[in-house]
Amino acid sequence: MKSLASLALLLGLVLPADVGAETHRFVPRTFPTAFAAVHEAALRIKSGDRVVTSTLDDQGTDAEGRTLATGPNPQTGPFYIEGAAPGDLLVVTIESLTPNRATGYSTSLVGPIAVGGKGLEGRPDPTRVPWTIDVAKGTVRLDLSAMAPNVEWHTRFVSPAFEMPLRPVLGSMGVAPAGEASVEATGSGAFGGNMMSGALTAGSRVMLPVSQPGALLMLGHGHARQGDGQIAGTGVETSLDVTFSVEVVKKQEWPHSSVVRPSTVVGEFLQGWPRVENADYLVTVGTAPSLPEALQHATMELHHWLDDDFGLSEKTVSVFVGQAIEYEVSSLAEGHVTVAARVRKSYLPVPVASQATAP
Repeated sequence: MKSLASLALLLGLVLPADVGAETHRFVPRTFPTAFAAVHEAALRIKSGDRVVTSTLDDQGTDAEGRTLATGPNPQTGPFYIEGAAPGDLLVVTIESLTPNRATGYSTSLVGPIAVGGKGLEGRPDPTRVPWTIDVAKGTVRLDLSAMAPNVEWHTRFVSPAFEMPLRPVLGSMGVAPAGEASVEATGSGAFGGNMMSGALTAGSRVMLPVSQPGALLMLGHGHARQGDGQIAGTGVETSLDVTFSVEVVKKQEWPHSSVVRPSTVVGEFLQGWPRVENADYLVTVGTAPSLPEALQHATMELHHWLDDDFGLSEKTVSVFVGQAIEYEVSSLAEGHVTVAARVRKSYLPVPVASQATAP
């Protein structure tokens, strides 16, 4: 009962999300290319509100093929969330992500950090390669004949194409960083930003530490799908229709995941890097100039999350993550490496409080 009482106390620290919640259909007119507090709010919303909107692709092209902004990575927003203050936590639930056109593009410029100067980075053609996006079929397809029409592909393959499952992802989501900092939309950090993690997909809850009044949430850089590391510099870049909702968590004292927190101890660790929860995983995202540093940020954030939510000792968490942790190298861009650390929720023990309240 003690932990349930603690949970009830913590519930009071979340701004009301269901009283007068609204759905906003927002058509963006301006598209910032930096995460900063200087931008005027594009829309003011409340905790619990839902937003239905769209994003441009990485070069500023919309669903109709019109260029509305210059790249790279123009963002939709910023969204000012009433009541969000520095020290709070903003939880963004990505309810749906859908490509809103049938075309996407990628490149073949393999980054030197992925191949170690072995020659691949010097040869590829920088021309953007067209992909066909089929939402109804749930695929992305690259027709080799369109990519290289002078090659007799049909003499080599029955169906000369690369076809893969559609897996829409938001490459960017972030709030304004602290102070007067301005981070280009190609960058990322503790505030989020151009994380390029496969975890930022429909059904995910993204948790971002707030550093500015109103949080000033922005999102964009949509992909129809992407490979780990984005070693060729892009995903399948396209524009997206997006539906998301927001929740303001006051002073970060709310259990960050869906697990009922069995510990009655107030969280020891302030959230330092973005956290993501989906149906299967708890995920933390770290960014740094090098792969080891990014991995360290993501690992420590995940360790702190498990420590706080479950009230386990440092040793116990270390034993668990040592066998359960998985890593996604989200981006291997030069000087901007992003790593996501994750553990499966099914590996975690079920809290007694969850069993007691189950139907």
